[in-house]
Amino acid sequence: MLITFNQQHSVAAAIRGALSQTWSPLEIIISDDASSDDTFAVAEQCVRDYNGPHTVRLYRNETNLGISAHLSALAAQASGELLFVAAGDDVSLPERCEHVMKTWIESGKRYDLIATDLLDLDAEDNVHGVLPVTDLAVYHGFDDWSANRPHVVGAAHAWAARLFTRFGPMEPGIYGEDQIMVFRAIMSGGAFTLREPLVQYRRGGLSRKRRWRTPADYIARIKLANINGTGETRQLQRDADKVGVGEPMRALLAKKKAREEYVAAVFGERPLVQKLALLLGSGNVSAGFRIRMFVYATCPWLTRPFFFVKWHLRA
Repeated sequence: MLITFNQQHSVAAAIRGALSQTWSPLEIIISDDASSDDTFAVAEQCVRDYNGPHTVRLYRNETNLGISAHLSALAAQASGELLFVAAGDDVSLPERCEHVMKTWIESGKRYDLIATDLLDLDAEDNVHGVLPVTDLAVYHGFDDWSANRPHVVGAAHAWAARLFTRFGPMEPGIYGEDQIMVFRAIMSGGAFTLREPLVQYRRGGLSRKRRWRTPADYIARIKLANINGTGETRQLQRDADKVGVGEPMRALLAKKKAREEYVAAVFGERPLVQKLALLLGSGNVSAGFRIRMFVYATCPWLTRPFFFVKWHLRA
């Protein structure tokens, strides 16, 4: 399942990686999420003359769904037992599907998620070394997951399709689906990490460290991240309820949920006096976080000198 959005300069390499897979039978679904650039045209050109062994389907969404809803929609359309995630700015090595499938079959198709390590790929297509992820085989239930949340990268994941049968689609608005799917797998058939880098993971995606030029840019990012965070919180809680760990998950997420609710409220359309009341009354959120969000929500002009200096001193 190769999803892409406004990636006209990298999607051809991503598609070539998918088409070069050595495993068969393989269904390749390439889906553009209503890009505003030439991503879909590039994708059409890449698959137009393909006559290889794989079944290839190309779609374009009429409206932008976002990552979680997009992947859930493709999972519903896919016919395979094991669903590989691919992004339009990353490159799967030709043996990715073959090596993961052999691992899955050797396990008796037990695992609900198989992850692999990645290769660090820059914007100029230079590879800089291996990016290891957490060994998921040591996670056997909620206590393991909650005690040490794993470091995972969804771009190198393969999911058992049955996860969606058990838990259903992910709710819209989440761009970090990896933690959700790992939790689902750990609480079901288990997860496994194949210690082999099989995906070239391009720098500069959603997880990159950014420098913001203006307070408005940073505030827009805060709001977007909070939409993602609240969606992840709701999804994790809903999934936990389904597998009988609703109460411990609720306790684990309490502080996170309180921060997200505070951000949504303080950036909402309400009088200043109510925002002041939130600042003073939200004792379940740390004071430093409350003050910082309050300043951005009510008087962002105070932070302009900080952004100006930091931007012009950037490396």
